[in-house]
Amino acid sequence: MPNFYPLPESNPSALGFAARPLDHLDALIQSHISEGRYPGAQIALARNGKLALFRTYGNARTEGGTIPATNETLFLLFSQTKVLTSSAVWTLVEDGSLSFMDRVADHLPEFAARGKGDITLQQVMTHQGGFPNGDVTQATWTDHARMRAEVCDFSLEWTPGSKLQYHGKAAHLVQAMVIEAVTGQDFRNVIRERVIQPLGLGNDIMVGVPEDQQVRCADTYGPEARDNSAAFRAAGLPSGGGYATARGMAAFYQMLGHGGRLGNVRLFSPRLIAYVSRGHTGESPDLAMTGIPMHRGLGPHVRGESDRIRGLGTIGAPVTFGHGGVGSSYSWADPSSGVSFSYLTNFVSPDPWHSARLDRVANLVHAAIDG
Repeated sequence: MPNFYPLPESNPSALGFAARPLDHLDALIQSHISEGRYPGAQIALARNGKLALFRTYGNARTEGGTIPATNETLFLLFSQTKVLTSSAVWTLVEDGSLSFMDRVADHLPEFAARGKGDITLQQVMTHQGGFPNGDVTQATWTDHARMRAEVCDFSLEWTPGSKLQYHGKAAHLVQAMVIEAVTGQDFRNVIRERVIQPLGLGNDIMVGVPEDQQVRCADTYGPEARDNSAAFRAAGLPSGGGYATARGMAAFYQMLGHGGRLGNVRLFSPRLIAYVSRGHTGESPDLAMTGIPMHRGLGPHVRGESDRIRGLGTIGAPVTFGHGGVGSSYSWADPSSGVSFSYLTNFVSPDPWHSARLDRVANLVHAAIDG
C-alpha cells in the first residue's frame, strides 16, 4: 500500500484545544533544549482524525557535526516499540491464528523447557510470565533461528502469574518468535505489512529501518553510551528497536483511541481494542516500576485511578492508555476525548527528572483539552 500520512492537518483551536497550555508546553520543551536536557525532540497532537500540531525542536545529531532535526527525522522509540509488536499479535488473534489464552509452547514447543510449558500468551503480554530479565545476544539480530533458540531457553525467576514485573526485553522477544512461528515470516515484515502499511504510515514508523532510510534517524544520547549503529537500526528489536516520527505515532494512537479505525481503514475491531487497552493487572504493584500499579493491558498500559502513574499524566482521564520509551518519550490516546499525543526525544534521561518532566508534558496536553 502507498506510504502517505493519513491525517489531514487542522489547527489546535479548530479541534477544541485551549491555546495557553499548549503555549506553556512549547515553552517547556524550548527550555529543555536550551538547558541541554536533550538535543532534539518532536511532539504531535491529534484529535478525531485530524492533526492539530506537529513540531520539531533542536538537533538530530551533535557529535561528528551538528545536524538539525526536521519533521522527517526518525527518533528511536525504545519501549514504545512494544505496542507495535503486540499489535501484530492482535492481528493474528483477529484472523483466528492465535488466542491470547494459548500457551506459548503451543506455537513454540521448545519454549516448554525449564518449566515454562504452561505460560500463556496473555501472561507474557501483561508482564506476568516469570522471566523478566530474559534477553538475547547480539548474534540473534541477523539470525532469528538463533533468536528463537535463545528465547525458548529463558529461565524462570518466579512462578508465572504470581507477580507483576516489567519484562523489559523478554516479553516482546517471545511475542516476536510466536509471530514468526505462526506466520512463517520475519516479525518485522509482519508488523510492517499487517499494521504500519495498512495505516499509511510506512514512511513514519519503522521496525527495522532500511539502509536507505537510516540517514533520517536521530542519534540517541545519554549518561551511558547508546547504540547508533546501522546494525542496531536495521535489527528492529521487538522490545525497543523501532524508529518513528511523532506524527506517525500520533496517527497510530488515533487508530487505537478510535476503536481500531483510522479514516477509512478498519485495522482492528472495537472489541479487540477495548480488551487490549484495559487494565488486566488491577492494582498489583509493578516490581520494576517502584511499585506503581501500571494497570497493564496487552501492549499498552492504562492510566486508571491510582494516585501514582507513569508517563500518561496525573490529570489524564482514567481510560488514557499508551506506552513510553526509557528515559526519553511517551505516546498515548485518550478515547474519552478523541485525543492522541506523542512526545519523542533523543536523550535517555535518568529519574527523577525524567518522570517529573513526562508528567508535566502530559498534563499540559490534558489541560488543553476542552470537552
